[in-house]
Amino acid sequence: MRVEPFSVGSIIHVTKRGTRGMDIVRDNADRYRFVKSLFLLNDTYISENWHRETAELPLFERPDYWPLREPLVHILAWTLLSNHFHLLLQEIREGGTAKFMERFGGSLSLRFNLKYKERGSIFQSSYHARAVNETSHLNYLAFYILVKNVLEMYPGGLAAAYKDFDTAWGWAKNYRFSSFKDCISGTPSPLVDDPDGLVAELLTKGDSSKQEMKELLALHMDSRGEEYKELALEPW
Repeated sequence: MRVEPFSVGSIIHVTKRGTRGMDIVRDNADRYRFVKSLFLLNDTYISENWHRETAELPLFERPDYWPLREPLVHILAWTLLSNHFHLLLQEIREGGTAKFMERFGGSLSLRFNLKYKERGSIFQSSYHARAVNETSHLNYLAFYILVKNVLEMYPGGLAAAYKDFDTAWGWAKNYRFSSFKDCISGTPSPLVDDPDGLVAELLTKGDSSKQEMKELLALHMDSRGEEYKELALEPW
């Protein structure tokens, strides 16, 4: 997919998938590196030695001699799966999404290859991205990224999650590699910056959102995501 330039203020769904369907993370160390990179690389400033300079720091801390953090984009929502990830971004400076995604994808490939002694990009192509132009689309993507994709990771997948939804919902609330966990609990996250509450509104009701999300999941499964397949940037 060709990635179009986005205007400041645009809400953008972004996804990037492992080449040939391969996993882009293999263990929790890889997953936490993804989270750390998502935070540290979303900054106008980056040191060439950022990985070494932050190696001994807690997950969301930067060296105190770095300049004040200035994010390239607002990250509104995110979920990491085994072989791809989804981000919902807001463009806050011209070219910010493109710069962030180039830096982020390149760093993930580099660290993966160094660890596993492999070569080349771990991703099948450039990132896929689409602007969100309607409120109904934004609401769907909040569900899609934070609920549907997290529940795909539930043992047995979506079918098992829907069948035993209460248990799956509790499992999802403890999934560490998505902003769902913080969003549903109302806990501020260093990764997420949603000043207008564009995504949080859908899930700030906490567990009272559960039935609504179950109904949305049923609709999604019945339609196989056909209505919003272009917005989802992936087939069922």
